[in-house]
Amino acid sequence: MSEVSTQLPTDPISAVGVVTSLNKAPDGYYVVAQTTDGSDADLWKDGLFKSKVTRYLCFTRKTGFDVVVDMKVMDVKEALPEGFTPVEQTMDTKEAAMRKRRLCVKTSPRAAAVTAVHDIQITTKSKYQLVNYTCIGEINNMFMWYRMGDVRQPSQESSGEAKSDAAPNTARRRTTSRPDCENQSSGNYTITALDDVPFVVSEKFFEKPKEMQRVNLMGITIKSLAEIEEEVSRGCNARLPLTPLAQNAKQTGLGVVIKCLRQEALLAPLSPN
Repeated sequence: MSEVSTQLPTDPISAVGVVTSLNKAPDGYYVVAQTTDGSDADLWKDGLFKSKVTRYLCFTRKTGFDVVVDMKVMDVKEALPEGFTPVEQTMDTKEAAMRKRRLCVKTSPRAAAVTAVHDIQITTKSKYQLVNYTCIGEINNMFMWYRMGDVRQPSQESSGEAKSDAAPNTARRRTTSRPDCENQSSGNYTITALDDVPFVVSEKFFEKPKEMQRVNLMGITIKSLAEIEEEVSRGCNARLPLTPLAQNAKQTGLGVVIKCLRQEALLAPLSPN
């Protein structure tokens, strides 16, 4: 048994790839150049013939949306497991990443992941077994291992900081509840018994009176709008009384009509029986 490192890296691995050369890895990527015993960790090399083609595993721990939660090394003829994505091309030249074998990676959103892959190591065949690591398969007489760890969520860290700041902020709000008093000439503010006591208007002043009471002020009766409108409407519909002049004219006109009727009755000839 061999123990590579007892200290687990803080950040999980967010992406895995393959490059053709040790100096062609993208920025932020770590290249697995050697096995745990110091041998060349070329994933393409042939045991019988020397080849100019080389392939090296690389990975990054850059904080991103996804994290790597599982890995498998499989034969090219095997069916791809559900949720896994094969690493088929090199990151620098877009050539075939491996031959006869393929590396498959499973990712998950960081917010939904509880555990993820934090480290990857390669050992020579049958020489080492790494403590706290899991073997995922064999490539060119070498074994690939990964180590799992917990995923720290950013929300958990921010919530802890928010709780620590809650008490000072509360105390600061209480001492500055009356900022207008801080500008007094004395320059000091004394806490009184009325501090932090809420003042509100009584609910009875928000209630709308159901009926306005009639008030007689110096002989003038104050009426509501509804009462005024009702009296005006009633006055318009009522018949107004005749003035004395109108009554005299009415009586004079009626007398003239009666006198004319009488004269016509006297002048009319009597009809024979």
